[in-house]
Amino acid sequence: MTSRRLVIADDLRRQITTGRLGPGDRLPAESALANRYKVSTATLRSALAVLQGEGLVEKIHGKGNFVRRPLRKITYVGGWGTLDPRTAADVDLRVTVRATALPARGHLPALLKVDDGSPLTEFLRLSYERESPHSLARVYVPRDLTPTTVLGDRPSSAWAEASLSVPDPPPAEVHETVSARLPTPDEASTLRINTALAVLAITRVAADNTGRVIEAALLVFPRDRVDAVFTTHHVIEERQARR
Repeated sequence: MTSRRLVIADDLRRQITTGRLGPGDRLPAESALANRYKVSTATLRSALAVLQGEGLVEKIHGKGNFVRRPLRKITYVGGWGTLDPRTAADVDLRVTVRATALPARGHLPALLKVDDGSPLTEFLRLSYERESPHSLARVYVPRDLTPTTVLGDRPSSAWAEASLSVPDPPPAEVHETVSARLPTPDEASTLRINTALAVLAITRVAADNTGRVIEAALLVFPRDRVDAVFTTHHVIEERQARR
């Protein structure tokens, strides 16, 4: 099974890299491909999973398998919690936002330093490049701090300026935890990536000058769609003055 899977993956990969199958093209139905290669549907799907993991093919639920259009990278600016507007504008992202009222459960009470069951608003933000998901963000805000207006579909410039940016006025402290890991099944389904493709996960917690957490954001970027840049400033003169 393993050898047949790799043979099929090699053949389809060759068709994609030589241009016989172009970006956006729909592959034949899985049953038709299984018949063509004289393998079971399970083996065929295993071969497609190899190409999905390589970022060459994406499976769109209810539509089929497509040759993925190359997605361009954007830059996440650490410490500011936003996207570099130049890279975001170049990619021309489309953003959707959905707001949901919910109680603080699971890891959220500790993350936002609130009591279990405290009222929150979750903003689910998805960015798209053309029709392909580019990144996922879940932003949690205490209910009494929830904005009265909710972002709808926005162009990339608004996404860079508002959708991932820290609250206005800026918080007194922003703490970010960055990790590379495999996506959860829900993240893989939402971003249309293989569960074997690593993602960059950023947890950003913003607090005001009293120490109250005013926003917690869980950001997920497929590894091939973002660069994260962090800049450290060494305040040497200020340290010397304190001595």
